[in-house]
Amino acid sequence: MKTQWYLLAGVVFTIIVSIFAVLNVAPVEVNFLFGTAEWPLVLVILFSTLMGIVIAGSIGIYQVVIVKRKMQQKNPEALLKEKEGKAKVVRKHGQ
Repeated sequence: MKTQWYLLAGVVFTIIVSIFAVLNVAPVEVNFLFGTAEWPLVLVILFSTLMGIVIAGSIGIYQVVIVKRKMQQKNPEALLKEKEGKAKVVRKHGQ
């Protein structure tokens, strides 16, 4: 159920950003370290949103990896049993 709420929130966020971006199509000047370029504002908004999602997702994945490593260091037997249990389930479905 929690995953469904996240999915729904993601869809609503995507719709809101898309509407906002489409309403702003005027060309804007974008300054880089090495020069400038003129892009439609819709592309700047969508690219900025995409980069925000990628950065937030990367931080989330990094935190999950750190927590898994800590769990593995504290209780390696439990993780081994968990992996063996998953392997048995895969073998049962494969037969």
